[in-house]
Amino acid sequence: MALALQSLSLSPEMEAPVLAVERIVGYSLRNKRLLEAALTHPSYTYPDNYQRLEFVGDAALGLALTNYFFLTCPNLDPGQLSLLRAANISTEKLARVAIKHGLFKYVRHNVHSLDDKIGEFIDAVKEEDDVVIHAGSVKAPKVLADIVESVAAAIYVDVDFDLERLWVIFRGLLEPIAMPEHLQQQPQPVALLFELCQKHGKQVDIKHWKKGLVSIVSVFVDGELIASGSSEQKEIAKLNVAKSAIHKLSESLPTSSGMTEYVIDKNGFLQGAKQKLHDLCCKKKWSKPNYKIEKDVGPQHDKKFVCSVNFATASGVLYYMIGDEKTRVKDAENSAATLMMRALLELKIL
Repeated sequence: MALALQSLSLSPEMEAPVLAVERIVGYSLRNKRLLEAALTHPSYTYPDNYQRLEFVGDAALGLALTNYFFLTCPNLDPGQLSLLRAANISTEKLARVAIKHGLFKYVRHNVHSLDDKIGEFIDAVKEEDDVVIHAGSVKAPKVLADIVESVAAAIYVDVDFDLERLWVIFRGLLEPIAMPEHLQQQPQPVALLFELCQKHGKQVDIKHWKKGLVSIVSVFVDGELIASGSSEQKEIAKLNVAKSAIHKLSESLPTSSGMTEYVIDKNGFLQGAKQKLHDLCCKKKWSKPNYKIEKDVGPQHDKKFVCSVNFATASGVLYYMIGDEKTRVKDAENSAATLMMRALLELKIL
């Protein structure tokens, strides 16, 4: 069994790209036309592109990671295993693989805006200090994940669908692989939303539908609309709407008894959030909170900022939170500190 390709000879302009990608993955394909197809975007006028390979690669990587986590994490239940697999084959994860190893450089396409989108994402990734599991400050272009899946599929087909050989060849590209401790540091927003509502005896219903090419997602809690949003990618829409719902619910749901000492001001911040977070870290002998500007957009006279805060516990666990977009750096830092304090309260860490 093999994927049908129009020709077994490489196009002259793809000889160098194919050789470069073979060097990146550390494997020389017998049928190099598979790799040429894997590096051809559907917008490019050519008989073969990566769409069929991407379909195969998505399934192959998913199964390879399933096997890996089944063997290395024997104490995890099916739900936890599913979260781990999803984190490691998400668009966010695979797009970063394409950037890290330079696979994006070798894709031929005819979409002028694609290079700008990829460039913007590359700039955002350069500012990241740690493993980003669910989403960064800039949405990952899906084409980057498609490339990784299609290249994996080209190898998978070339090794006669030997999943173990694919994993041996391809695993290094996926490092660092997100493990259970990473999910603890960056909880999956949809799972966190269900956990939060279950703790308070509330029913969550996430509805989604398509409007053209856009996926629209809405979160209802006990029948009441809490948050809604859209994206070209359903999973991104779910992720962002879940974050928004958690944010809104954290303002209205009762929390632990210690919540009474934290007062919300008119701007939606916890009063003294930065100082309270600093005092908490000192009290527990954690590292000092570190703030960073993740993104600034707009003209000089109308800038908007997004800041993050992170710190490490005495046991080495890193906590990381991105705040909302604000017109002042100080407010952006307060937003990050506020969301971090709310998360610590909900997780009963305070």
